[in-house]
Amino acid sequence: MKRSLCVFLCSLLFCLSCSAESLSIDDMKFAQDATQIVTQSRGSGAREEMISAIISTAEARFREAHGKAQRAQYSGDIYICKNFTVHLFREVCDSFRMAEYPDVPLIIPNNQKKADCVPYAYGVEWQDIPAEQGNPFYAAGSFRYDASLSKEENRKLARALLTEVRRGDYFQMSANYYYGIGAHSLVFIADYDPSEDKVHWTDSNMKGFSKNGIRYAYVQFDAEREIDWFVDAFCQPKRGATLYRLRDDIIAR
Repeated sequence: MKRSLCVFLCSLLFCLSCSAESLSIDDMKFAQDATQIVTQSRGSGAREEMISAIISTAEARFREAHGKAQRAQYSGDIYICKNFTVHLFREVCDSFRMAEYPDVPLIIPNNQKKADCVPYAYGVEWQDIPAEQGNPFYAAGSFRYDASLSKEENRKLARALLTEVRRGDYFQMSANYYYGIGAHSLVFIADYDPSEDKVHWTDSNMKGFSKNGIRYAYVQFDAEREIDWFVDAFCQPKRGATLYRLRDDIIAR
């Protein structure tokens, strides 16, 4: 249905462009609206394709690992938590662009520098790179622990953030939890499930161990937890999290 609509609108736009000199103001406005519909339709499909490609790449890395820990020690190791999510993005990003900036290659921002996170801990957010420089993400929501509020008030806000999780969202947090203390990055592979109050994700290096001074990490795919588990992790003084989402105008190259 959507494809048929796009074909119809494209044909209509062609006919209108051929008779541009005789177009009325209303005709021109209709043509502009039709162009926007075609762009949005094309973009939304490509966006889902990009998200599916990211998730498929994560599943492939998970299967390749065969449940064995992978080295996550050096700057070039893709199984370090942030490196893993960046790897997933870079494996697919060359096939996509933003409709607003079709000639600009897509990039994924680094974590914000520690000094620029103050008064919060390192890991609560990414660097703020503008879309015109290739950043296709925007902050769909964020949480920072507010010392002026009660613990329960903060938890309510943290929970509200996680109920906004959508498939393909990237998540950046500074946490203190069972698996460690510090920054962690992951990708949600499904929408928040209100029936079970759960989220599903993929990541690397949340779980791992050190041996002879070398860190080894486990890749997770379709990990799941009730959202209160995440709330316990990042809803703490000077900590927080940010939810990053791909723009709606992603298009195929």
